[in-house]
Amino acid sequence: MKNNLIEETRLAAVNALKHCVKKTGIYASGTPEGYQAVFARDAIISLLGGALIDQKFKPAFKKSLITLSKNQAPNGQIPNAVGIYDPNYQSKITYNTIDSSLWFIIGCHIYEKTYKEALPPKIKKSAENAFVWITYQDYSEEHLPAQLPTTDWQDAFPHKYGHTINTESLYYAVLLMTGKNREAKIVKDLVAGNKRPHLKLWDENRGYFLPWAWKDHDGDREEERWFDSLGNCLAILTGLASPAQSKKILRFIEKENINLPYPMKTIFPPIRPLSQLWKTYFEKSDAREPYHYLNGGVWPFIGGFYVAALVKTKQLKKARLALEKLAASNKIGRDREFEFNEWLDGRTGKPLGGIYQAWSIGMFLYAHECVKTRKVPFF
Repeated sequence: MKNNLIEETRLAAVNALKHCVKKTGIYASGTPEGYQAVFARDAIISLLGGALIDQKFKPAFKKSLITLSKNQAPNGQIPNAVGIYDPNYQSKITYNTIDSSLWFIIGCHIYEKTYKEALPPKIKKSAENAFVWITYQDYSEEHLPAQLPTTDWQDAFPHKYGHTINTESLYYAVLLMTGKNREAKIVKDLVAGNKRPHLKLWDENRGYFLPWAWKDHDGDREEERWFDSLGNCLAILTGLASPAQSKKILRFIEKENINLPYPMKTIFPPIRPLSQLWKTYFEKSDAREPYHYLNGGVWPFIGGFYVAALVKTKQLKKARLALEKLAASNKIGRDREFEFNEWLDGRTGKPLGGIYQAWSIGMFLYAHECVKTRKVPFF
């Protein structure tokens, strides 16, 4: 796979990820102005690619898991972040997420599989306790963990709760990685609507998984219908989506240009102030403007999952073209080349947000490996 831009970006990514390596593990950002903390999800997502670079990031991977394990809550919850990243918080440890615990378990599995090394018993116990905590989020005892609003990576926007495709995809991966195949099949059947219609997330008419759904009040169901890019790409990557569902999701992405100008926009369509979905606190974030930040902005780390989803479905030519666009999105910068920005304008592609973002870097490396080997590692 020879392409100057792609190879140039790969070398730049390896160098950039080194800037994110700190004493306690992988920080979410590689600059002092960025997120100076070990975020569970950011660290593990970035190390999906970092783990593929020989042994370079093995110490940082292990330190990240140790840091998260040491600061695990007594009830088993893994921290969202360890470190000061917002002066408004009084503590160096923040929780209030569901996906952090799931990503931690996934990280433990990937570490042992990649490096052929057993993790210390304390970390293994942390993973076991984290899984128990996740099962406690199944309020209705229906085999699907539920979440409260703002408790996953989209922490301020948009509003969602209950059964989300992002969480169910990660949960499905965790079940398979821990050998709970029977339970995994139950989850797959439930989100597809094969067993209990009121738990269904798959929308056959739209051709994708709904972002979230909760209770059905005599046919008046709590749900939303906007497209969650990360959740649907994760569903494909983890295998939660069937081959037929996967192809429909990818066709929808192409039809609505969600993968343009670069892969890929967070949600579609953007949510606007006069919409019924709008919350007043949205005005206080960058998401207040359509195609900015979480409101339809382009996030390169999701682009990495998109490339992987294309490889998973054997659409290799499209995956290669998407990787080239992803490389271009990481190369452009406001002040210099290869800034690996947090996000870009969803219409113009203008780079915005923080630079040297660990998950933007790591997911390019992961996407590169997927295209190069024609398979998806770990999943």
